Amino acid sequence: MRYFIELSYKGTNYHGWQIQPDAISVQEEIHKAISTILQHEIKLVGAGRTDKGVHAIQMIAHFDTCSILSDEYVHKFNSILPNDIIINSIEKVSKNTHARFDAITRSYEYRILMQKNAFLLDTTWQLHQKKFDVDKMNIAAKLLCEYQDFESFSKVKTNVKSFDCKIMKAEWTLEDQHLTFHITANRFLRNMVRAIVGTLVEVGTGKKTVEDFKKIIESKKRSEAGASVPARGLFLTEVTYDLST
Repeated sequence: MRYFIELSYKGTNYHGWQIQPDAISVQEEIHKAISTILQHEIKLVGAGRTDKGVHAIQMIAHFDTCSILSDEYVHKFNSILPNDIIINSIEKVSKNTHARFDAITRSYEYRILMQKNAFLLDTTWQLHQKKFDVDKMNIAAKLLCEYQDFESFSKVKTNVKSFDCKIMKAEWTLEDQHLTFHITANRFLRNMVRAIVGTLVEVGTGKKTVEDFKKIIESKKRSEAGASVPARGLFLTEVTYDLST
């Protein structure tokens, strides 16, 4: 039987989602916990990968087991997981349902705090000396929905067959001193969100214009875009599926 788990984690102490030979990862911790409780090895497949220091409000993963799992296993798994990784729910799905390939959309937030706050150092990029033109940042962000090829914002030398993504939402919101970028797409390239944010920040601070941002997208050159922003402000917030079929 195949099960989906919905989970959350603070990525500060991990070298990303994916299991690595000589570094601690979120996937490894969950794999160990579930395998220990079920008393057999499982293969855990996530909806995607997050880089070192990136967080998740909602990540989805699947695994197969012959055991019949009820809601009480949420508590059992969490009892031996680190405190910064939490499984929120377990759901039985069809055998062919795939956490990665069947995902319809993925959403991220990038959080900038425009003041110093010692308690949010791990979860925000703090730019307390910066002022932003949020209106221009939103005008530029809307352009993302008009394009498909985002090679300009992809990590170089990455092993992908296509740089095409369908972005459905890209906008900034400002509440008090919290400036947040929201983006939803069918897929994302490696480092894509952090590179987009870094470039939009340059629009917001006047280093680049909206027209510059458009030209950067069309150039398909990573060297034309802005620097990638720190991982600590990035959150995977939602992964959606159509499980009715």
